[in-house]
Amino acid sequence: MPGTVLLLAAAPVGRGRLVDAASVLPVLAAVAPSVLSGTDTATVVELADPLEPQAVLTRLRAAAAAPGPLTVFVAGQLQLDRRQRLLHLALARTAPATVRYTALPWHWLREELRLRPDGTTTVVADLHADAESWALLRGRPLDCGRNIALYGRVAPPPGRRTVAAPAYMRAVATILRSGHRPPPAELHEQALSRLTEEDGRPGLVLTAPGPVPADPHTAIAACVRSGRHGDADALAARWERAAALAHGAASEDALHWAEVRADLAMFAGDAARSCRAWLTVAATRLDMGQAADAVPVETAVDRAHHQWGLIHDPGRARELGSVLAELRGRVPGRRQGALDHVRRQLSQLQAQA
Repeated sequence: MPGTVLLLAAAPVGRGRLVDAASVLPVLAAVAPSVLSGTDTATVVELADPLEPQAVLTRLRAAAAAPGPLTVFVAGQLQLDRRQRLLHLALARTAPATVRYTALPWHWLREELRLRPDGTTTVVADLHADAESWALLRGRPLDCGRNIALYGRVAPPPGRRTVAAPAYMRAVATILRSGHRPPPAELHEQALSRLTEEDGRPGLVLTAPGPVPADPHTAIAACVRSGRHGDADALAARWERAAALAHGAASEDALHWAEVRADLAMFAGDAARSCRAWLTVAATRLDMGQAADAVPVETAVDRAHHQWGLIHDPGRARELGSVLAELRGRVPGRRQGALDHVRRQLSQLQAQA
């Protein structure tokens, strides 16, 4: 199912501007829509310094109504309606005295996303707060609702007569321009790391990964069917970490999720990652004392062997082939000549180096 991406960058024009939010849009727009959304195809809607809150609401409502996965990238500044004490996203015409009428109430965004199915919506936010909003947020964290994954940061007000840059969102865009979209949590951590190296302080970090469905296999299958392979792997990784913490990294529960992730890599067309995962599962089972002819061990090595044959990168094929050859020596499997096949292919790859 195609995805939808909403790129929203907004800040007042003139003296009230705290951040040059729209400066990050060319970098985000240079990223392929499929990478922005994590799906095979996607529709991208861009709003740069919009003027009217109703116009933004209309675009937001249309994006929220789309049936596929939705990713919202928001860069801008937060201002407080002093009368109602409500946070707003400032727009081009917003001034402190007109926040209530010229800015987008943050709860509008929450309300429009509220009915989205669990696991289908991610908000990535890089926001700068005015002094009043900053004071409020220190005691009441920003969120988008219980069913929405939210990642990002809120920065404090910059110094007087200083216009800040959306450094977190720029880091996100730079990572995505590589052509690979990590799972949202991993993307967030990478962007924070870059931001901390360059800026030293991220501000208030936003992390709300959204609910974990009661039946993760169903949710993961739905992600795969809609082409959201990164989201599927991120969900399986959460269950793998939980199983490792509860039962140990070598437990059957943890190994089950490691095997799920190996299959997910195959569905995503990443043969090298799938091969590596199956090799790790096989080695772990052998280290636990399982027999070389045990079905789970043989299955793991056989699947690693199959995925290895699909790797197009000679360097990765040589690296993983050496590990596979060592494992094939211990787990020959039931297909005659499997070890000889690995050795012949590996010899040809090494001759090409």
